[in-house]
Amino acid sequence: MPRTPTLTVGRDVALRAVHGHDADRYVQIGSLTKVVTGTALVRLAHEGVLGLDDPVERWLPAAPGTGVTLRNLADHTSGLPRLPPGLRRRDPYRDFDRPALLSVLGELDRVVTAPAGTGEEYSNLGYAVLGAALCAATGLAYEELVRAHVLDPLGVDRMTADPPHGERLSATGRWGRPVRPWTMTGAVLPAGGLWADAAAAARLVTGLLVERALGEPAPSWQRTGGVVWHNGATRGASVFAGALADGRWVLVHRLGGAPGAADRIGGELLAGRST
Repeated sequence: MPRTPTLTVGRDVALRAVHGHDADRYVQIGSLTKVVTGTALVRLAHEGVLGLDDPVERWLPAAPGTGVTLRNLADHTSGLPRLPPGLRRRDPYRDFDRPALLSVLGELDRVVTAPAGTGEEYSNLGYAVLGAALCAATGLAYEELVRAHVLDPLGVDRMTADPPHGERLSATGRWGRPVRPWTMTGAVLPAGGLWADAAAAARLVTGLLVERALGEPAPSWQRTGGVVWHNGATRGASVFAGALADGRWVLVHRLGGAPGAADRIGGELLAGRST
């Protein structure tokens, strides 16, 4: 059975963990990682380390002439496809390491499917490239980078790419055995590889969307009507986070079940309907 903890807020936090979901253990937050990466980009631009409109080839050995900028990568207008080429089916990102990313960069002019800035296509590959560019600009590994520029300033502690195995919580399969999570510690980490416990993920959402502690939300966040939101899914886990202008916010994490259910639950909670 899918296991769902939800964190909702009017002005106070209410935590609900049901069906055995443990809010104190680390779970994969999937593409919610992108808002961490995007926030780091904006912070570095504000500090003058790089420019939002820097071309990718300023920081990485990418084929020139694509017109792809760091801003394009952050707001999904780079023209890059959703996924890197040559992924495996069972553990798709396991072999997508630094050499694989460099190979893609060398052929970036052939990998793009549309001119940069002409349309929006959600791209995990784009965020892998963005994360690599931020690391190159700062000389820091990804976790060091986001810890210094995003997580520590927000007071977010228990968020990492590689939590202790005994503190991880994964979905279970048909026979009750834990489902092996995807390997996302390589080049795809900036797109979806972080783990967090409920309090850390909630602090990230409230710090960025409610308090605006690091400025206006990064271009990574999606905007629909009056809701600023992002979701994510990995093998056996899904998440939805969103906030309204009046300060109401929600974070939903599920283990197992259809990924779209987390979005539905989050939308209903924001609309004030019970689930």
